[in-house]
Amino acid sequence: MPDPRQMRASDADREKVARVLQQAHGEGRLDLNELDERLGAVYAAKTYGDLVPLTADLGVPTPAVMPVPIQHNVPASRIGGTPGSTASFAFWSGVERRGEWVVPPTHTAVAIMGGVELDLTKARFAQGETTINAYAFMGGVEIIVPEDITIRVDGFGFMGAFEDATHKGAPTIPGGPVVRITGFAMMGAVEVRRPKKKKIKDRRHDELES
Repeated sequence: MPDPRQMRASDADREKVARVLQQAHGEGRLDLNELDERLGAVYAAKTYGDLVPLTADLGVPTPAVMPVPIQHNVPASRIGGTPGSTASFAFWSGVERRGEWVVPPTHTAVAIMGGVELDLTKARFAQGETTINAYAFMGGVEIIVPEDITIRVDGFGFMGAFEDATHKGAPTIPGGPVVRITGFAMMGAVEVRRPKKKKIKDRRHDELES
């Protein structure tokens, strides 16, 4: 098991620390310049180890951001259940699979002059390893994968794009599901990406003005 301090922090974790800093400023523990400096460090933090020191000297309860329980529980809760459909097919139409659905060991997504969206953010997986075959013909297939899922992409495009936008090499939780995404895009596109993150820089300015 890797050092928890090296695990990636989430937006929710950064927000917890930001609220503690706001509280400390309200109590006079931090002046405005110190608050601004530490909020900048919060929103730039990438790991739990970056966040913990920012509240260590404030004498207030430190938010529980270290992911020790999550490392053991999240992967196990992702795996198991009755598999759902083995195919998603869109012809001049659109198909969406999102929410709490169980991905079978092999799932095929086909978009012909249409669109297919597979959102794995809240999905479970029938097995630890899953293969998704994605085919786009003058259409698009979009696959959204959270950071606790390991992704392996090896599809290709011809007069189209088979794009992996998950930033390879990003840390994942050991023991979590592994999803291999393969297939073919012709005059269309297959995109594999992480969920869109909230714009927190603008929120930082709102907090300073409040």
